[in-house]
This record gives sequence, C-alpha cells and structure tokens, in this order.
Amino acid sequence: MYDSIIIGAGVSGCACARELSRYSDNILVVEKEEDVCCGTSKANSAIVHAGYDAAHGSLMARLNVEGSRRMPALAKELDFAYEQCGSLVICLSEEDRPALEKLYENGVANGVEGLRIIERDELVRMEPNIADSAVAALWAPTGGIVCPFGLTFALAENAAKNGVAFRFDTKVTGLHPIKGGWVVETDGGTLEARCIVNAAGVYADTLHNLADAAHPMKITARRGDYFLLDHTAGQHVRHTVFQLPGKYGKGVLVTPTVHGNLLVGPTAIDVDDKEATATTAAGLDEVRTKSGLAVKDIPLRQTITSFAGLRAHEARHDFFIGEIAPGFVDCAAIESPGLSSAPAIGAMVAGIVRDSLHLKEKADFDPTRKGILDPKTLDFAARAELIRQNPAYGQIICRCESVTEGEIIDAIHRTPGARSLDGVKRRTRAGMGRCQAGFCSPRVMEILARELGVDQSEITKSGGGSKIIVGTNKDTL
Repeated sequence: MYDSIIIGAGVSGCACARELSRYSDNILVVEKEEDVCCGTSKANSAIVHAGYDAAHGSLMARLNVEGSRRMPALAKELDFAYEQCGSLVICLSEEDRPALEKLYENGVANGVEGLRIIERDELVRMEPNIADSAVAALWAPTGGIVCPFGLTFALAENAAKNGVAFRFDTKVTGLHPIKGGWVVETDGGTLEARCIVNAAGVYADTLHNLADAAHPMKITARRGDYFLLDHTAGQHVRHTVFQLPGKYGKGVLVTPTVHGNLLVGPTAIDVDDKEATATTAAGLDEVRTKSGLAVKDIPLRQTITSFAGLRAHEARHDFFIGEIAPGFVDCAAIESPGLSSAPAIGAMVAGIVRDSLHLKEKADFDPTRKGILDPKTLDFAARAELIRQNPAYGQIICRCESVTEGEIIDAIHRTPGARSLDGVKRRTRAGMGRCQAGFCSPRVMEILARELGVDQSEITKSGGGSKIIVGTNKDTL
C-alpha cells in the first residue's frame, strides 16, 4: 500500500508530488497519458499572474499571490525558464477607468506588491506598440512568464529524485474506500493507498463524485485558442499585455515567451467534450480581432502554429482543495491562475496529506534539480570543450531551435524521460521552431529508437496510437 497516490501528472499533480516527497518515499503518480504535462498544463498562456484579478478572500487569490512570490526562488532551485517581465492591464476608454481602479484596489487587498496605475505617456514608453486608444494601465511588476513544460518537468524530476514513482498510460476507472485507505481501480490493475490526491484536471469532478457523491462537482472544459508567432515577432511587446474587461468585452492577451516567441490569445469557449483541443476558425478569428484592440500591428503573418487548451472551470470560480473524505484530498477546479499558483498548491496539499497521515519531514530531501544543458548558453570556449568531451553536442538536430543530439539524449534518459516526439519537443524545443518539426522529426525518431532500444515503427508522436510509421512502401507493392 502506497502512502499516497496522486491522480494526474499535470503541473498541480507534479507540484503535489514534489512537496509530498519532503515527507514520504512511498508515493505514486498515476497518469492516463504517456508523459507528464499532457493536459491543461501543456496548452496555456505560460503566465505567472501577479494576483490582482482573483476575488479578494478566495483561495484562488491567496494561492495565486503566494505561488507568484515563490516562483523566482523555485526557478533557481529547479533550474527552469522564468522571467519577471511584469504585466499591464490596458484601459481602452475613460469610462472604463473606474473598473481599472477597482482592479487596483482588489490587487492591493490581495497583497500584490508594487501595483500602480500609469497614464498613457508612461505606457507608450513601456510599450511603443500599444493601441492609440489606450488611456491608462494597471502596472504589476511582479507578473512574469514561465515555460509551463519546463516547470512541470522540473517538479516531476525533483519528485522522482526524492523517491516518487510515476506510472503512465494508466487510466483510473474507479475507486472506493477500504479500511485504512483507498483502492484505485485502473485499466492496468488495482492499486491501494492510504491517501488519494485528486489532481485530474478536467476530470477531477468524476473522481470527486466517486468519493463524495453527496456534494457533487461539475467541471466544464473551457477551450482557449492561441496563435504562437516566430522569434522574429518576440519583441513586439516587452511585457504581458492584458485588456481590461469593458465596453469591448473581455479581451485577449499578447505576451512574449521565455523562449523569445510572441503568444496571442486565448478565447474562452465552454465545450462538452473534455478532449476537444482542436482550434476552430471562429475561435482564431476572435483572437485576431480582439488582440488588435490593445496592441497595434501584431505581425500575425509570422504565426508558426496555433493551438487550443482546456481549462477546468467550475461555476463557483475558485480552487477546491481539501480533504473531502478520510484520506481523499481534492486538488480540483484548478483553472487560471493554476500555473501561477502551482508552487503554493503543492505546499498546501502536501500539508493536508502530511497532517492526515501523520508524516514527518525527511532528513535527506534534496530540493534541487539541474535542467537539460543548452549549449547555446555557453561561451565559445566552453561550448567547444563540451563538444570535445561529448561530440553529440556538436550535432544539430533541430535547425530552427538549434537543438543538439546531446540535449535530446539527455531528455530521453531523465526520470521521467521523453518517450515520444512530443516528449522530446516539450523538453528540448526540438520541433517547436518555424518548420514545426518538418525537418527534424526523422532524426529525432532515430535517436529515440536507438536510445530506447526499440524499432522506429514503435515511436509515436504523443503515445497511444499516434505512431508515425504505419507501414513500409515495399509492403504495399
């Protein structure tokens, strides 16, 4: 029997696993997909919100501010990409100024540091491409941007380093209490644990309702469409630019990314299908129209891809974290700002489980993790020495992002490591550039097959039945 089983390997689940590994070596993370970071955590705005938006007094507000404060130190501890670039909420009309002031007051009440309202002259100096109609903005210097893949992988790898086990391609089909714990039924057999953490994203309501049918929860999948632009557009804005909800409705954001791209979106469309991650023409048209209200001349012709993600929306619009039955802890309805709040969410859940199971802090917990070495960050002499010692770092596999064979090999042999093209892409950016894997996929497949000791026909794009090779030409003759 495990001490804890965490269901879901998104950023919340991995944050819970990492924090719980301070107290226990007997933890299992169960994930229905083939890797960590395959759901909401892989398709979002990559924003660390300052915390001025969530309703004062809500759990969402408290954990957002705490998570944002924890992020800079955590980025150094776990070696993932994070930048505190600050954020701006743009007021496009004088009649909307009272709403801007109300947002400022809410942020101050939430404990957000450094907030102030700036006028157009200062705004234009900060963002030369701001819309001509912008009259003022709320400036939040503690807002930031992060790599959501990098954060999630860092949490997972550090959890594994401290004894957490991961089981992928394992779908939970049921659960029920037993004396001293719970039985978790999966499509790969049954598991037992003293405590369950429900971090199942858009499916967290299903598990909640199995544990506490008397207080049902309903999570709606809220789809958001995005455009991702090339590096050449990455400096169009210098900060995350939001639009103040006003007479034009709720707008979309425009933001730089930690990797030098420009991200534009999202929409907010409720869908019945919790796997509906396809973009739509209507959704992308909405992003095109609304993004131009706050930022002018966005070079959308430099789009290299579009994508959609799903948020786990619950009508009460707050996080639901707590022990709802003996040994069953909800970490549910984690929608935006869930990514920003993840460090605080993990600490809160770990505290609940620790107290429930009467766990003690381990003396040998190691809070550090070293990320995948990027040779581009080295000076010429250091890079030359690295290549001399390991020639794989001199072999460029992804030309768009200058990703080397050495980085891909490193990504594969980590725990948990890459097992698919998407697993390599999210860890190293091989395939995330302008050609969107058009050139590097065959070489990445060769490396995956060689390092994993399998035939290339077994390599998938993203696990399951997503095989790239479905037959050979000679077989069809």
